[in-house]
Amino acid sequence: MAAPIPIDAKMLADVALLAALPPAVLEEAAGLARARPLERAVRIFDQGERAGRAHALLSGCVRITQSGSDGEEILVRLIGPGEIFGCVPVLTDGLYPADATSMVASLELSWDPADLLALMKRHSQVAINMVAIVGKRLGEAQERLRELATQSAERRVAHVLLRLLDQTGVHTGEGMRIGFPLRRKDIADIAGTTLHTVSRFVADWERRGMLISRHQRLTILSPEKIYRIAEGSAT
Repeated sequence: MAAPIPIDAKMLADVALLAALPPAVLEEAAGLARARPLERAVRIFDQGERAGRAHALLSGCVRITQSGSDGEEILVRLIGPGEIFGCVPVLTDGLYPADATSMVASLELSWDPADLLALMKRHSQVAINMVAIVGKRLGEAQERLRELATQSAERRVAHVLLRLLDQTGVHTGEGMRIGFPLRRKDIADIAGTTLHTVSRFVADWERRGMLISRHQRLTILSPEKIYRIAEGSAT
């Protein structure tokens, strides 16, 4: 059995669930947490499984997907460093509502649900942070539904790229690179359109010098032009 990974409380400072907490509380949360390295393509938990742990990501990225009765899988969300995932069951029915799979080599933290609930009871800021995170994600889901009902596919794809850029954008010598490895099907799933449609838009925007697509990595060269498309004001 691999030796436990020591957890420095400073590692938790960038975890959204523990934002604005004093060092003593971070120490307490670190003492309750378990760190685990993940290789690429490791299934962390399965949809419908009893939630044994509540998770946060320190590095890497994780895909959250759901499957229908026909076995069709759709991407629900991409999780980046500092974000929590698999925590909703702590507040609901105790079952994971989706699958979680590491996209690249990653490092996660996790807590026993009972320990996390106790931490929230002792420190109200942890509970407030949890509510804020869940509320923000609910708002994003509602916004995606509104876009799906009212906007063209091109605008929806542009919105997806801007959200991912805001979530994990990294400055490079060329522009802003989205931190997630992205298949075009992933973009299509989030935008509610087809793989063919996304491929057509990405190829066109690349031809026009707005982005670069290499090895499932997207670098946005002109965020302002993508923004204009998203707002329906591109000329």
